[in-house]
Amino acid sequence: MGIKPASWTYAEEFVPEDDVLKAARARAQEVGVSPIGSGGGAVLCLLASLANARAVVEIGTGTGVSGLWLLRGMRSDGVLTSVDLEAEHQRLAKESFNEAGIATQRYRLIPGAALDVLPRLTDGHYDIVFADGDKREYADYFTEALRLLRPGGLAIFDNALWHDQVADPSQRDEETVTIRELGKSVREDDRLVPVLLPVGDGLLVGQLRP
Repeated sequence: MGIKPASWTYAEEFVPEDDVLKAARARAQEVGVSPIGSGGGAVLCLLASLANARAVVEIGTGTGVSGLWLLRGMRSDGVLTSVDLEAEHQRLAKESFNEAGIATQRYRLIPGAALDVLPRLTDGHYDIVFADGDKREYADYFTEALRLLRPGGLAIFDNALWHDQVADPSQRDEETVTIRELGKSVREDDRLVPVLLPVGDGLLVGQLRP
């Protein structure tokens, strides 16, 4: 028996968003960005807290919604490194972080293509790599994440259910196939402890075994 829509909505909205997050979400709507939902954001915050995260990489800054959730779960001295092609989106994210009172030394916003930036980051240095960028590049993000994570670190991918298309084998577009294959890669990699969380549009998580 599946979960009822009312219960799903209740769970998604169980941890409410404050005015700062609502403003960041409004900015996202204005520029056509689809940020992580509140349920997924709450999971990011929890995972960052459980990992006692000091160093996090985010692929896809958007207007700062997921970054706010991550920073709230990270250590007080933690630093978020966030990559996005759109400098204007990062400018809006900075507004969101400033409104939240987050010190500028706690985040590093890097404009550019993720696959150009990620190879320049330090091996084995990061507690979390969170990907919400170009779905067609998810397999490459996964490869980079395995290099960047410390033992025990978390690779997290948003949109792992991709609008109900991943579970439907008849859906064969490039994005859906890439996300479906990524799920298999995470599940079958002996170096990882995998889970697919049915929150929002799906969060795929793999912990690099200590």
